[in-house]
Amino acid sequence: MANERVRVRGTSIFRPIIYGNTATVLTSQEKLLAPSQEHTHRWTVAVRSAASPPNSDQVGGADDLSYFIKRVTFKLHDTYPNPSRNVDKAPFELTETGWGEFEIQIRITFVPESGEKAITFYHHLKLHPWTATGEPEIPPLEQAIKAGPVHSWQYDEVVFNDPYQNFLNILLQHPPTPLPKTKRKPVPFHLANPGSLEASKGGVPEFNAQMEKEESERLEEARKAVIAEQDRWREKLIEKERELERLQRELDVMGS
Repeated sequence: MANERVRVRGTSIFRPIIYGNTATVLTSQEKLLAPSQEHTHRWTVAVRSAASPPNSDQVGGADDLSYFIKRVTFKLHDTYPNPSRNVDKAPFELTETGWGEFEIQIRITFVPESGEKAITFYHHLKLHPWTATGEPEIPPLEQAIKAGPVHSWQYDEVVFNDPYQNFLNILLQHPPTPLPKTKRKPVPFHLANPGSLEASKGGVPEFNAQMEKEESERLEEARKAVIAEQDRWREKLIEKERELERLQRELDVMGS
């Protein structure tokens, strides 16, 4: 049992997830039942597995993530009652109504076996149809209802480096459902890939293996850019420290 709390050095394992929201326009009758007559949409924000269930109108969520996620906390706009909402079991999602778009903080707490710190994502709640520029475009009510739900989802990979043996065992017992190799449905649109706007139209979107590969490449490029920026600032710091040492030596000479 003691060996189970030993980290497996040199091992890296990840789990693909998506986070985001789906929003639909409230009908006239639904608006009457909403907490406020100003509310125009019903939306669901969620953290899900990347693969979608077969024959489903849901984006992602084929797998139960509770084997490695203990809690997801959604921090809503302060105008909502109890804006910090904890979801302690799958599905890790929250449904509300409202009228405006805002940023939602999503904090993922892992199961105790992981020994990992919580991680935080930020998602801009999307209510209105996508445009290539990302600028909000609010269509007339009837047009919005006819267009159907608005989807805004981001793919990411939760990476566990040097995991504890018992946690690694848990992860290996729950392999993620693989994404479809080819495009079967519309693809989720994201501003990072504006060319996918047309491909995102026509129904419920679905992530696929090609998108996973492209997103992984984007994540790797972003990681390299961060490292390069860190190196650049490190070199500047070293240069400034050398300059400080030089000035200090000159002061010492002048004072002797």
